Amino acid sequence: MTRSLRWLKDDIALRMMQKLELLKHQPRSLLIIPDAPGVHANRLAKRFPKAALSSIPELGLSWADITKMKLARTCGFITNGLSRFPTMREGKLALAGQSQDMVFSNLWIHSLDQPKWVVQEAWRVLREGGLFSFSYLGPDTGKELRAMRCDAMDGSSLAALPGAWDMHDLGDALVESRFSDPVMDMEYLYLEYESDALYLQDAHALGLLSAQQAQAIAADKTAKLPQKMTLEVVYGHAWVVGKHLSEAKDTLAFISPDQIKRKNG
Repeated sequence: MTRSLRWLKDDIALRMMQKLELLKHQPRSLLIIPDAPGVHANRLAKRFPKAALSSIPELGLSWADITKMKLARTCGFITNGLSRFPTMREGKLALAGQSQDMVFSNLWIHSLDQPKWVVQEAWRVLREGGLFSFSYLGPDTGKELRAMRCDAMDGSSLAALPGAWDMHDLGDALVESRFSDPVMDMEYLYLEYESDALYLQDAHALGLLSAQQAQAIAADKTAKLPQKMTLEVVYGHAWVVGKHLSEAKDTLAFISPDQIKRKNG
C-alpha cells in the first residue's frame, strides 16, 4: 500500500489492537506480515513488551524505508528482545515451524491470488496456544468503481480484489487448516472524494486499479467517477489448539499410539 493510504493501515492496526485488548495472550515471539514502517512494530512492541518481533517488510517499500525500519528496530533490541527480518518466497516463510506465538497481518490478504497459503503458513509457524490475528478488505470494497462504465473500460467492469474473500470463506479456510475458535467480524468504512485524481490514486493504492487503468480512466472524458468509495474491512482471529494431537497427510489423519488413552470403567 502506498503512502497515500498509509493512514488507513494505521487506523485499522489501531482497531485490531483494540480487539486484542479483549484477549489474554502474552506472546514471547511475534511475526508481523507484512510490516509497514511506523505502523505496526511500535504499537505491538508497547502492547507486548516481552515479545521478540519478526517482520516481513511490506512489498513496494523503498530501500531507504526498509533501512530506516531496520535501524529503528535495531535500537529496540534491549527493550523488546531480538528483532528479525525473515524472507518470504513462493508462499513460504523463512521461519521454522512452531517458532511463533502470534502472527499479526493487517490489510494484506486481499492482495493475494491464493490467500489460503497464508492461513496454512500461519498454522505451520505457530506454536500450541498461538494466535493468528488478521484484517483484510472484503469483496464489497470498491463496488462503486466496479459499477462504473466508461469508454476506457471497453464496456467491461473491473474485477474485485484477488483475495477479497467473503469472511465466511476465510473462516472455513481457518477450520480446514485446523485452527480453533475462529472469530470473524466486519464493518463498512466510506471514503468521500471531491477530487477525481485523488480517487484514482487511492483506488490504485488499494489495488482496485492498475496504474495503466487509472491513467486510461483519467484521460477518458466519458468517465464519471463516483464520489464515494466503500471499504469492507474484515477482522478475524483464531487459535492453535491441539496441534500435537495428530498429524495429517492428504485426507488421512495419523494418531500416534501414545496419544490414545484407554477409558476405564
